[in-house]
Amino acid sequence: MEYYYVSEKNHLLLLALLKAYGIRKVIASPGATNITLVASMQHDPYFEMFSCVDERSAAYMACGLAEASGEPVIISCTGATSAREYMSGLTEAYYRKLPVLAITSTQDISRVGHLIAQVTDRSARPNDIVMESVHLQKIKDETDEWDCMIKINKALQALTRHGGGPSHINLTTTYCKDYSVKELPQVNKIEYYTYPDILPALPSGKIAVFIGAHNVWTAQATKALDDFCSCHNAVVFCDHCSNYRGKYRVLNSLIGLQTAYHSPLLDIDLLIHIGEISGAYDAFAFRPKQVWRVDLDGEIRDQFKKLTAVFEMSEEYFFSRYHTENKKDNSYYKAWVAEMESVNNKIPELPFSNIWVAQHTSPRLPTNSVLYLGILNSLRSWNYFETPVTIEEHSNTGGFGIDGIVSTLIGSSLANPEKIHFAVVGDLSFFYDMNSLGNRHIKNNVRIMIVNNGKGMEFRLINHNGAMFGSETDRYIAAGGHFGNRSPQVVKHLSVDWGYEYMSASNKDEFNNVIEHFLTPTLTDQPMVFEIFTDTDGETTALKMMEELIVDNGMLLKNKTKEAVKSVVGEKGKNIIKSIFK
Repeated sequence: MEYYYVSEKNHLLLLALLKAYGIRKVIASPGATNITLVASMQHDPYFEMFSCVDERSAAYMACGLAEASGEPVIISCTGATSAREYMSGLTEAYYRKLPVLAITSTQDISRVGHLIAQVTDRSARPNDIVMESVHLQKIKDETDEWDCMIKINKALQALTRHGGGPSHINLTTTYCKDYSVKELPQVNKIEYYTYPDILPALPSGKIAVFIGAHNVWTAQATKALDDFCSCHNAVVFCDHCSNYRGKYRVLNSLIGLQTAYHSPLLDIDLLIHIGEISGAYDAFAFRPKQVWRVDLDGEIRDQFKKLTAVFEMSEEYFFSRYHTENKKDNSYYKAWVAEMESVNNKIPELPFSNIWVAQHTSPRLPTNSVLYLGILNSLRSWNYFETPVTIEEHSNTGGFGIDGIVSTLIGSSLANPEKIHFAVVGDLSFFYDMNSLGNRHIKNNVRIMIVNNGKGMEFRLINHNGAMFGSETDRYIAAGGHFGNRSPQVVKHLSVDWGYEYMSASNKDEFNNVIEHFLTPTLTDQPMVFEIFTDTDGETTALKMMEELIVDNGMLLKNKTKEAVKSVVGEKGKNIIKSIFK
């Protein structure tokens, strides 16, 4: 009988990536749990294999072999106490920065703690034996496959990254006896680059930069990105927390929001991802063929599941390395300008809502002011509309909680007392953090806009899975009816008693009567609170109107057919739907 590779998918991915990284030297110790890995390796002449009975000795052998050859060395062991024997040798490798890869095979970790023979807990380890440690579960679906692919890349990069050192993979096996797989799968090796490296060539086609939450840009960094876009016909996708105000900014959330239209401009050959967590979910409608991640931390962060390279360097350095004297025609950016102008011209008169308020406030913010946007409906609503180029914008997208946006605004206002600081928050977010309004250090540069709809409106919006229960959602899911249930007195008394100038609006006319004063470009005698009362119908209708500005009848039919099929086959039929509409 001919034997090839075991049919366990996590093993196949690991073997394929070991070959992609050029790792071939193996010291195997005997055991039952690592048979699936060792047998697959020994039937592939690519791997250069050695045997060692004692795992302690095997780890030290690997140190010598790695040092003498200059190559990474794999050590493979079974379950029970075998992995414990690696610790002294791995400690040696750690302090000498030797690339030793410990692959410890294991039964399913759900068995840990249930008195099952040869099952030990490897979830905790000393701090100084490996640079990285990952666990590869049995692969059951596409998410597991992606997760294992990422974790293997992390473990293998750690062998040489930051000076290198030992790394660990805990490999689950089902003791499969099927060794019929002749070809290893195609895998995604995530390349790693840092300052002295020769950087890869940019692919041809459409190139875009996506910026998540980001600190305010320096003039030098902005110029480096602008020059990059000019040389390579690229654009910069932003949300209001990106803080890039250069020549090629595209606020693409409104295009991405469209449910019956997909812009071909969102089909990208390369997406360069910088910045941190973004709350602009609608902006993620782009479809990149590959993603490069650029950040000083050098970590693998595969938000879009298309990551092919990580660049551990500053953004300014990265963009400057790709600078050329050949300027392009900026046709891609010009196409985006035309697309955005077209969709903005289609916006009808919206009902009184968070979105309407954002539409009529965003272009009028005073020069050089600072804007803080609450999670999540306020942040989303404002991302559909541009603000003046001098505005600095932030949101608490790091932890992504609703609990501290007003306090964060206050902290910023203390550092820059000459700048007017605006916050736009929902009622739950405001009441969560309302004690901060009483802080004695608050100055007259604070202005808070509260959109009070008496609930967590996010859960009632048409694109949220909580909305399916209708008004029942308000009882517990959306936490409706608390804090005075849209009382016109509660916030008013609190604000006035604590020394704020208070104003309110329940409709467009009332809003228009006071908004100019709220946006006064000079500091006033008191900080301000502007409470705006909206309702569920207005909020949901406004979002519905915004997401149907452009309708592609073919895509609309496809979406309706998907929903019809889903209603028949249910959640378990997702893979069927995906194959039909791929």
